Amino acid sequence: MEKAIILTISFFLLIFSCFVSPISSVDTLKPGDSLNSSAFLVSADGFFTLGFFKLKFSGDSYLGITYWNETGGNNLVWLCNRENGISDDSGILTINSAGKLIITSNTSDPTVLYAGRNGKNITATLLNSGNFVVREMNINDSSDRVLWESFDYPTDTLFPGMKLGVNHRTRRNWHLTSRFGVDNPASGAFTLEWDPGTRMLIVRRRGLIYWTSGNLKDYTNQSLRLNVKEFENIPKPNFEDFNYNFTNVSNGAEDYFSYSRITYPTAIHGPLSGWQLSYNGDIFDTYNGTMIAKVSLCYGYNIYKGCESWEQPICRNHNETFVLKSGHFANGNGSEPVSEFVYDYNLTESDCREKCWKDCECVGFAYVSVEYVCTFWKGKNLTFVQSYDGSEPKQFILVLKASEPSTKRWKSWEIITLVISVVALLLGCVWFIIRKIKQGKRKKEELRELMTLEGYTETHPVESDRGQGHHLRLFTYSSILRATGNFSSTNKLGEGGFGPVYKVNLN
Repeated sequence: MEKAIILTISFFLLIFSCFVSPISSVDTLKPGDSLNSSAFLVSADGFFTLGFFKLKFSGDSYLGITYWNETGGNNLVWLCNRENGISDDSGILTINSAGKLIITSNTSDPTVLYAGRNGKNITATLLNSGNFVVREMNINDSSDRVLWESFDYPTDTLFPGMKLGVNHRTRRNWHLTSRFGVDNPASGAFTLEWDPGTRMLIVRRRGLIYWTSGNLKDYTNQSLRLNVKEFENIPKPNFEDFNYNFTNVSNGAEDYFSYSRITYPTAIHGPLSGWQLSYNGDIFDTYNGTMIAKVSLCYGYNIYKGCESWEQPICRNHNETFVLKSGHFANGNGSEPVSEFVYDYNLTESDCREKCWKDCECVGFAYVSVEYVCTFWKGKNLTFVQSYDGSEPKQFILVLKASEPSTKRWKSWEIITLVISVVALLLGCVWFIIRKIKQGKRKKEELRELMTLEGYTETHPVESDRGQGHHLRLFTYSSILRATGNFSSTNKLGEGGFGPVYKVNLN
């Protein structure tokens, strides 16, 4: 009897566990399923994983999606609760009886991904594209329309099929927002946006434009005979590992940028390459780490490779930049160097750099992300003593750098002045040529008239090279022949340095 009771309890526990136990190694969450800190959803191709992940910064856990990269590691490419970390391992993702896709925990308020509607049978699936979608299911368990998708809520990474832009009907704005710091997933200082007016990608820092992609232009790959599009300030695609085509859509409903995989016979169909906006504004490839845009090099004075310009402090110039090195600052007079500490929860590393750059006395700074503190080093007599073994803390020091290629960006008034000057020069050349042609024609006409005269004239104004006429009597060649008897030897008077001299009879 006791054995029977134990078997019965075990049976019911087994049945119960089928409904409430955490799932693992599948791509779909169904009603009644739960996903805790020890379980994951994995896309069918195995490259994307959804689950709860801990970050070193605070030890909090976040529901996110990771992507397998070339080095064998996982890169966190999407976060659900980036502003609301869970302080323990109690986080659970589930579809409850009300049809809600929701995160609950013992230490944080619930986070609702999809609000749900009663009576709707829904599932949540992690697709091979990295998109986490909620679908309404039909009676026969076939998937129907998409009710919610993570692609509508991008964080700091863009994958093929995702959009940057705006939906005019729903007023949804798709853009990327960088992390606050290396290990702090909260929203940071930089955004990556699509500007439908200029058809350019734009990186802003605190609203100020730092970098632009340049215009989207058609590009023909001669070897592969493919017509694709490229940006002026983004390297041309390497078709072996960066085989994507850029597109933009503009209609009454949407204005957005997206990119997709290029398919051709010799293509390497490997994992997808996403674009990640780093905490310092750089854009890099999530799969192999290829740098797409080095936005952190933009200081406001250099317009090289898409950097924008803005008003600069009078003490700064294009030869200065910050470099991260291990070491410490020392005062030339032997006293302790002056440092200034600024504690602010809202300060990122780029904010510290901006403050030091605008302060003409600042020669370096350090940023501690754990404590949200900036340390500024000021003084003309300060020198930096580098620690070559890397044993000392790292500081950002202001140094002179080698000159880099620069690109002249013409202003509108400069362009107008240049165009007017060129047009005026061309008109002057045309006028000079026409004048010379007319002068040549006039001289030819006068010589023709001279050769066709029957006798002679008292005055005939043939112009000289200086444009002035004379008043000599002019004779035609035929009248001279008659007057000299056809240059008869009987009329020859002699011969000098200018040739023979003849006697003429003008009667």
